[in-house]
This record gives sequence, C-alpha cells and structure tokens, in this order.
Amino acid sequence: MPTVTEYDTITAISTPPGEGAISVVRLSGDQSIEIASKLFKGSDLNKVASHTINYGHLYDPENGSLIDEVMVSVMRAPKTFTREDIVEINTHGGIVATNKVLQTLIGSGARMAEPGEFTKRAFLNGRIDLTQAESVMDLIRAKTDKAMQVAVNQLDGNLNHLISNLRQEILDTLAQVEVNIDYPEYDTEQMTTDLLLEKAKLVSQSIDSLLKTATSGQILQHGLATAIVGKPNVGKSSLLNRLLDEDKAIVTDVAGTTRDIVEQYINIDGVPLKLIDTAGVRETDDVVEKIGVERSRQALKDADLVIVVLDSSRDLEEEDRELLEATSDKKRIIIFNKDDLVHKISPENVDQLKEDDIVLVTSAIKNDGIETIKSTISDIFNEGIEDNNSSNVIITNARQAGLLLQAKDSLNEVINGIEMDMPIDLVQIDMTTCWETLGEIIGESYPDELITQLFSQFCLGK
Repeated sequence: MPTVTEYDTITAISTPPGEGAISVVRLSGDQSIEIASKLFKGSDLNKVASHTINYGHLYDPENGSLIDEVMVSVMRAPKTFTREDIVEINTHGGIVATNKVLQTLIGSGARMAEPGEFTKRAFLNGRIDLTQAESVMDLIRAKTDKAMQVAVNQLDGNLNHLISNLRQEILDTLAQVEVNIDYPEYDTEQMTTDLLLEKAKLVSQSIDSLLKTATSGQILQHGLATAIVGKPNVGKSSLLNRLLDEDKAIVTDVAGTTRDIVEQYINIDGVPLKLIDTAGVRETDDVVEKIGVERSRQALKDADLVIVVLDSSRDLEEEDRELLEATSDKKRIIIFNKDDLVHKISPENVDQLKEDDIVLVTSAIKNDGIETIKSTISDIFNEGIEDNNSSNVIITNARQAGLLLQAKDSLNEVINGIEMDMPIDLVQIDMTTCWETLGEIIGESYPDELITQLFSQFCLGK
C-alpha cells in the first residue's frame, strides 16, 4: 500500500452526495493539472491562465470512453486556498457520474483526500491559522445568520490578530525585562517588577473579556438549550407551537398528553434556540409517562435556559412549587399563561420568584405575549457581549476557551509571584508560559495529535 504523505496530490468530492444540478470534484497538489489533463479534452490545462474556467469533456484514459461534459477551473499556487495548484471539475450532478470522475482521477495518480485535508494543507502551508481553520467548520455548521457572521469574522483573522497582539505585548515586555536583568545599572528592580505586573494585569483583562464570550459562542454553534417545564395542562405544548409557528406538539385538555420530550430548533434574531417541550413533571403510575418524566428531569438539568409555565387560572399547587424550587439555580423565564381567563395567581402573590427572574404574562392560545418571549430570549443571549468584548470577537469552541484559561492561570502565577517577592527570573518563566499557551490557540505551536484530531472532524472534500 502506498505511503500517505502531505505532498501527494489529493482529490475528493466537495459537494454533498446525491442528485443535483452540479457536483464539484477537487484536486490539490503539484500534479493536479497534470492528472486532470489526462482526462480532459478541450483547452490545454497546462497553458490556460490561472483562475480561469474551461469548457470541455472528460474521457477515461484507460478505454477512451466519455465520462461527462464539464467545466474545469484551474488555480495555480500560491494564490489558492491550499497554496498548492488546485483544479476543480464541475460535473453534472449525480452519484454515478461524480463517483466515476473521482475514481478515474484516483486511477490517474491522485490520492483520496482524508477528512479536512484540504483545510489542513491550507493551515500547514501558512494560508490560514488554527482559529481560521476551526472557523471553516463553524461556517459549515452555522445554524443562523449570526453564527455565520461570527464564523466569517473569525475566518477573516480577527481572533488571530487579537491573540497575536497580546503575544507581541508579552514579548516586548519580556525583552525589556531581559535588558533590565542584563544591565541593572539602567533600571531598578522595582521598575522591572512594576512593568511585569502592569502587563500581566492588562493581558489578563483582555483574556477575561474573551472568556466572557465563550458561553455565547457555544450557544451560537450548538443552540441555546431551552426547556419548557410546568405541571400537566398548563399550556407548555401550546406555547411551543406558538414559538414554532406550527403544530409540533399535541394539544388537548387531557393532562399528561406529552409523554416524551419534543425538541425543535428555531431562529430567534440570529440565536439558534433548541426548544425542549417536556412531559409534565409529576408522580405517575403510567410506565410510559414515567419514562417521559425522567427524561424531562434530565433535560431540565442540561438546559441553558428554563421557561417555567404557570397556569394563571388555577391556584398554585405543590407541583408548581416543586418546579420553582427545582429550577431556582437556573436562568429562567417565568410565564404566567392563560391570561385570557380569570386569574387565580399573579406575579405579586407567588413568593418563590427570584429577584433575577424574568416574569412575563401570556395567553398562548390567543398568541398574546409570544413576540415578547422571543425578544426577551434574544436579549438574554446578547446581554453583556458588546460591553465585555469591544473587539467583537467571540470564542466558539472549548479548545480555545481551555487554552485561554491556562494562559490566565500563568498570568495569575506572575501576579502572585510578584506579590510574594519572588525573583524576577522565576516570574518571567510564567510570563513566557502564557506567551506559549496563547501561541497554541493560533497554531504557532501544536502537538501533531491535535492537528490530526481537529481536521478529522471535517467532511471529505473540505
């Protein structure tokens, strides 16, 4: 079996499988144009200008049979995504034709690309940094316009610029400290200590600002898990249907109709919301409903936001109180539903409400207050992002957040070391560690296993 190397010319289908108007098969590597030329009859691909698209036909070099009528794009290094020669073959969409093109290219000397290998080459060849590579996947997976914009922002290198600037500030400080250590007659020890302390605090503040966006970044990528809870027949399913603008959940007057959790994604002002309509949490002898109740409790535990629905037309019961107690540690919106009926309870006479609870009055059956709920959820998500992060950069994954926390720990060691009057050369080591850790975020240094694991999550052809 041939050895796989990063210098092979690789190929893969870059469009989703299935029937469609067009499919794209991509080649990248030094032999891309030569391999494509073995199949292509039309213009001489070796002589056409770079970044042009050329009409012709593909033939099987083995038997001369016609494969397809195609358009072939030729892009020469280094002005390409991978900084290698790239050829993209636009074929008629369809599984058989597209696979035939791919198999013929492999038979002519190309190697099947591994998942994410095109983007991996872009990183290894210095076309993009590690945060930009991750933003490619974020862009593919974006569920809303806001998630797409954050990914594009990061793909443009904004996080890279911010991290690189912080590293440069640290490097300048370390260089000045070295001068002060080597030539103590030009500076005092106190001035050196003050310089390190000031820089450690400033960089730590910048990292704090970034870390405050990490939760929002995760929500943009995976959705804000929002559990709708309440005792049976308070209007949870009606509320879900109104938020979705469709009859997703069954609505009846019979308590316990919802036997399982119902999940659905919606887009609220750019925020992907994973709505979870839960079975009524109550004691029951019904085996099926009991399973649904257990799943509801788990959904409640995992939720980022909880919407507690109370029935304004019924007195507060023990089940209501238990739910209010069970969700007391959660960010929550308290909905007093069925405002169209005579009130038995109101926000003023429910003593288990917290000071930071958001309380709304609705009538799901009449569609009253639904837009207020949506705007409130949007406000909850956006709260504090602009105030905490003037650069408009949002941390979107756990790897970046984890390394930022490590960098902050190193800065804390710097600050603690100075306060404990430790020698400057020892404090300097922690500052250097922070610089190195920030470098891992953008890929200035990285373990090979990380690169393999990260790009393996990409789809074939990307």
